[in-house]
Amino acid sequence: MIMAGNSSSMSVEDDDALLLQSRRRRYLIVRPEKGGIWDLLGSALWGGEACKFLETNDHIDHQVEVLDDAADRDEVYRTASSWVILVSVIARKIISTVGKPMEYTGYALDFFLNLLSLNGGLSGLLLNFLLGKVVVPERGSATFISTIGHLDGRIDLYNKGSPAPDDHDQLVQLLGGQDSSGEPNRALMDLCVMASKLAYENAKVVQTVVSHHWKMHFVDFFNCWNDFQKQMSTQVFILCDKPRDAKLILISFRGTEPFDADDWCTDFDYSWYEIPKLGKVHMGFIEAMGLGNRNDIQTLDHHLQLGGRFTTNHDQGKGDWQKSAYYLVKKKLKRLLAENKDAKFVVTGHSLGAALAILFPTVLLLHQEDELMKRLLGVYTFGQPRIGNAQLGKFMAAHLEHPSHKYFRVVYCNDLVPRLPYDDKTFLYKHFGYCLYYDSFYIEQEMQEEPNKNFFSLRNAVAVHQNAVWELLRSLTIGYTNGPEYREGWLSMCLRVVGVALPGISAHSPINYVNSVRLGTTTQHACLY
Repeated sequence: MIMAGNSSSMSVEDDDALLLQSRRRRYLIVRPEKGGIWDLLGSALWGGEACKFLETNDHIDHQVEVLDDAADRDEVYRTASSWVILVSVIARKIISTVGKPMEYTGYALDFFLNLLSLNGGLSGLLLNFLLGKVVVPERGSATFISTIGHLDGRIDLYNKGSPAPDDHDQLVQLLGGQDSSGEPNRALMDLCVMASKLAYENAKVVQTVVSHHWKMHFVDFFNCWNDFQKQMSTQVFILCDKPRDAKLILISFRGTEPFDADDWCTDFDYSWYEIPKLGKVHMGFIEAMGLGNRNDIQTLDHHLQLGGRFTTNHDQGKGDWQKSAYYLVKKKLKRLLAENKDAKFVVTGHSLGAALAILFPTVLLLHQEDELMKRLLGVYTFGQPRIGNAQLGKFMAAHLEHPSHKYFRVVYCNDLVPRLPYDDKTFLYKHFGYCLYYDSFYIEQEMQEEPNKNFFSLRNAVAVHQNAVWELLRSLTIGYTNGPEYREGWLSMCLRVVGVALPGISAHSPINYVNSVRLGTTTQHACLY
């Protein structure tokens, strides 16, 4: 039985309703832990079924026919022969195996990068060592910068034609409105891409940048509960343009951290949960938002009810669910909107954070939070993975595309993450919304779907590697051709070198998205890719 946060149980009727709905709702879970190396080899080499790695509704109650008919069941189990499942399982097994080494590598790299920066580089570190004045980084402090922050050290807001950052009133005026034609607000887009990058930093760094560099009001930073992972693994911060009479509220979710195995496993997870009237939604992103746990499917049924029918008591409780990103952010947002009658809010994020940014208003619509949705200014995502199927896309388009665009999905060139999870006849993950695609010359194109939608293609393999070589060469000259603020450091160039072998990974770096927003042009131009 699901227990409400105030320790009182739900009624028997509600409990029975949840059980009935859990039997009717469809889901598919890919579980890498259910099989071993021989099962993978059998599937890959001899075409054996991969059903061992799958869990569907049939496992809930063998005496209840959950799926609609025999054809539906056959459709589910045909997925077992799909190589896509094997790729997902293999990738997640490898990532899980190297999870601890990844974590330690990230920890050491963060410390080393901050040690260098705080001591003025390698020569300064050596000098300070000889003088006995070495500055030791303090993790979690206002001077401790993430690896993402070292890849791209820009923190100030900038947009072509915008006022200087200290011209606050004029900047707020630019940020405060969406183009009536449905075109993206470029100043707001720049704020969003910088906020998406800033979300990778700790709370003190975020507060310092928002307050002292952007001259805005820092509201809060949340470490949020993921019940499946049993840890505080989702981060999000909120800011306003000013402390009182605010016109703009921004919510920014943290994305996939480079050395976080759980984040990468979520990106490669193809599990889905079907919400009636909405469609199929990526289960890992639901869990990252704190709205359920695949190990107890009834928790997803509980939190994902039309109209939020079963969440009323949870909203006022004190249990772990109240530490989830969705409930914490929604509660804070309601208070801010009540205090600032003219304010509207925008949601943003990069990578995994981008998926959560579009999932947040999706669940608000599901819970029929109509008053909140009336004050949504826009959703800007960068390098966003697919979050659901075509049915979900149609549902969201009806609310975010009319009367004008409110959802802008930015994709840079050969970024791998927007091509995940796989879009094929088995899983049917689909992008939706207004896509702004930038090639490696930062030429902007509006389209429904980025080119090479599933990335892994022999036909495009040579082209993407050629393009990665061009991006490496570009990184050596961009500081001279476009100004010193675009100069790339040694860490970014190292990532470009890695990108020659793994182009989809290096293309995902936030530096590409900041450059796209600031240098992007719609002028037609040829591209290597």
